Parts: sequence; C-alpha cells; structure tokens
Amino acid sequence: MSKVFIASAGLTPVGEHWRKSLLDLMVEASLSAMNQAPELIPDRVIVGNMFSAVGSNQEQLGAYLANQLNLIGVPAYKVEAACGSGGAAIHNGYLAIRAGESEAVLVCGVEKMKDIDVGKVTAALAMADSAEYTQFAGATFVSLNALTHALYMKKYGVSKEDMAGFPVLGHRNAALSKHAMFKKPITVEDVLRSPIISDPIRLMDSSPVCDGAAALLLVSEEGAKRMDGPLVEIAASEVAANIFTFYERPDPLDYLATRAASKRALEKAGYKLSQMDFMETHDAFSITGALALETLGVCKPGEAPHDVSAGRFNLDGELPLNTFGGLKGRGHPVGATGVYQVAEAYMQIAGRAEKNQVRGAKVGLTHNMGGVDTTTSVHILRREA
Repeated sequence: MSKVFIASAGLTPVGEHWRKSLLDLMVEASLSAMNQAPELIPDRVIVGNMFSAVGSNQEQLGAYLANQLNLIGVPAYKVEAACGSGGAAIHNGYLAIRAGESEAVLVCGVEKMKDIDVGKVTAALAMADSAEYTQFAGATFVSLNALTHALYMKKYGVSKEDMAGFPVLGHRNAALSKHAMFKKPITVEDVLRSPIISDPIRLMDSSPVCDGAAALLLVSEEGAKRMDGPLVEIAASEVAANIFTFYERPDPLDYLATRAASKRALEKAGYKLSQMDFMETHDAFSITGALALETLGVCKPGEAPHDVSAGRFNLDGELPLNTFGGLKGRGHPVGATGVYQVAEAYMQIAGRAEKNQVRGAKVGLTHNMGGVDTTTSVHILRREA
C-alpha cells in the first residue's frame, strides 16, 4: 500500500463572501492547490460539504467542481458527515491512494452559510441530529452543546470565566493569520459580556456563521517523488461514529468517537499523544474544545479550562493548540473545517505557517467532529526526514 503525502494546499480567507458563489469558492481553493503542483493532475475529486442543498440549492458538488476544472471522466463526488464532512472527505481520498486506486486526489471542503438567514442556518445545523426526536422537539445544535456545557460546569465546578480561555486563545492566534475571519484579540471580559445564545453558551463561546473553502492535493509515493521541498505525510487517517443521539449515551461528556478514532490513528502512525508538536481540535464551542482535550487524554477531566488559561496551549507553550485560531478564531464554514485543519497542519510541518509557525513542528494531530462527536475524524501528519 502506498503512503499518502500532501503536495499542496489552497485556502480562501474565511469570512462573508457575498460576491462569491459556492462554486467560486471551490474553484478558488482548488486552483490555488493545483497551481502549486502543476505536474500532478488529479485523478479523483472529492468534496466535503454539509448543506449545499439548503444554502445554495445545489448538490452534485463533485461533478460540479470537476467540470469547472476540466477534470472530465474522473471519479468525482461529495462526502457528508455534518460538521465533520471535511475530515471524512480527506479520509476517503487517503483510502483511495492507500488502496492504489488513485495517484493524485483533489479534496476540497466548502460551505456557503451567509447567503441564508440565521434561522435556516440553525435548522440546517440541527440536521446533524435526529429529525424524529431532537429536531422535532425543537432542540438546536447550540442547545445540545449547551446541555453538555452546563453539565460539565456542574460536574467539575468550572466557572464561566474559566471556560472563556478557549475563545481568548482562538482569537489571539487568529489575529496573526492571513486566512482567519477574526483579526482582533479578545479578553475574558469580552466573552462574559457577550449575549447568551443558549444558556450557558454565549456568543463569544461559539464559532461564527461564515463562508470558505480549502483544498488539498493528496498524492502517492510516486507522485511525491516529483515534488520539491519538504514531504508531509498523512501517517494515519481514522473515522469513528458515536451513539447517534447524545442523550442516550452512558456519559454525554465522553466523546467516544474521538477516543476511538484517536486511539486507532496514534497506533497506526506509531506515536504517543505526548509526541505531538501541536494539535488542531474541533472547538466549535468552548465546551467542545474542553471535552476534546480531555477525551483525547491531553488534560485530566475538568482541567482543560485551567490548562488553557495557564498558557499551556499558547503558540510558544507546551502543546500549541488551534494554531491559526481554530473554529472560533479562524471561522467554521462547517463542511470545509476539517480540510482547513489538515491544510493548517501541513503548513506548520512544511514550515509555511509564517506568523503562526510553531517552532520545530514535525508531527501534529487534527480532530474534526460532525454533530456532538457523532462522526469524528482524526489525522496524524508528520514530516518525512
């Protein structure tokens, strides 16, 4: 089986792209990636996306993108796993190369969220959970995470001030990044003054509604031989599913899918968690940032907020976290987020992260969730010596 390498990455800035369509964003990111490696022609196109049908009245995104790039005749399709669509799309590309079915795969994650009103966005995000039970009862995706947030604070005696360290870290890193949505650092007081959107989750605890696209060109070992510069390998790619409705889980605060995917990924890549030089985790809300770190085993239960506030995860800290701002600071165009994460990890390991660079970064982990840890992907990237 062939190893899988990243030849290039293309990113659009995350934000409000009123003058660009879903296709415009896909093409911009994809051409950026392809133009960096013109000798490598994709033989497969995979698009990660959650709700293009709702947001843009458009499906068939794989063929839509392939046609625009004049990649006629190749396999082209969309992968959907809610907010984890981007990570799942990369997983599919990884498998195609590992199996010898492809030599070069273009993976593009895209979401156009700002074209529809907030109510429709809220309804679309709720599709990550059960239509028959959760949606029918009127629960939104924010309210489901608010339940875990409240339970977490009660169980561990954590305050709202403690939880505010996550968005503060995200905005601080985003302020250094060219493609991040938010360019201004914030304070704990800013978080606590922001309006409540689903108690105890506040506006500043939440990732924004936004637009964006990111693309990666994945290649086999043969394709990697034709590349110049540092070689960045996807050493492992794993996806796991949890019990679908989180209120039926034995412990709603245990991200079982995260645990399973990360365990397999680390084992297959041959690493321990302590060997990671940095991590990109799915901090859609402050609570998901905390639970991801604790389920992964980076922090002890109830201690993630303290560790963040103490500076453990700063760019120059023990384990740099969400180095370009994460979902909160960079932005969370949901179907594209997993691709942004892996692209950012690639930039770190290739030494191309500019002001966000983690010194000496050679191996990193990305963590992308769909739903409340319902479908989660974990990728391990490393620099080949």
